[in-house]
Amino acid sequence: MARRKQIYEGKAKILFEGPEPGTIIQYFKDDATAFNNKKHAVLEGKGVLNNRISEYIMLGLERIGVTTHFIRRLNMREQLVRHVEIVPIEVVVRNIAAGTISKRLGIEDGTVLPRSIIEFYYKDDKLGDPLVSEEHITAFNWANPQEIDDMMAVALRINDFLSGLFSGVGIKLVDFKVEFGRQYEGDMMRLIVADEISPDSCRLWDMESGDIMDKDRFRKDLGDVTDAYREVARRLGVLRESENPGQSGPVLVSDNGD
Repeated sequence: MARRKQIYEGKAKILFEGPEPGTIIQYFKDDATAFNNKKHAVLEGKGVLNNRISEYIMLGLERIGVTTHFIRRLNMREQLVRHVEIVPIEVVVRNIAAGTISKRLGIEDGTVLPRSIIEFYYKDDKLGDPLVSEEHITAFNWANPQEIDDMMAVALRINDFLSGLFSGVGIKLVDFKVEFGRQYEGDMMRLIVADEISPDSCRLWDMESGDIMDKDRFRKDLGDVTDAYREVARRLGVLRESENPGQSGPVLVSDNGD
């Protein structure tokens, strides 16, 4: 890692220049943050689990025709991804009331919403990623109306896919966050799914027990965060029982991706 050129470090990932033009290496850290980075911890193995889970989901999205930045997983903690210009908007799809929507609207946690609701948040840690409207997005030129429509349409497709995927392994998809990037190819530009989709960016509840299986375990001091992430990975079939995601260093994968 030291010999590579680092181009960005966020709360949960580090980005390095990729081996080829138009590529980036995305490294998953073990850091966990909440409440705009006011709460921080290092949870051994979290990055390994998020790498595996996000890989699995991105590949699934590609199979249903949703283009993502994912190219391939390099090792236990790294992915090779396409270089994109990140749209500074987080798109959140909510199926069940939890978190900020419950507080804002006085809705009890766990209430099934009348329909899936899409919200937009401006990506700015200093401002606490504020909730914004389509008017804000277009007025400040963060995205144009067509891009907003495209992001909403893709977010709803992702919601359908994830809802079915998690339901099949006994997990309820409460809500999730997705980010998009602009990929330029000559004079052409297309929006593609970027960042990650993992228990860091989804709310996941066990269908039978109601147990929280996502980052809210860290936010609410429930403990066993990596155990919950490991259980999600196990149910999805992306982590062998014998694997130990707590190892700190990258381990190169074999040719068959294992």
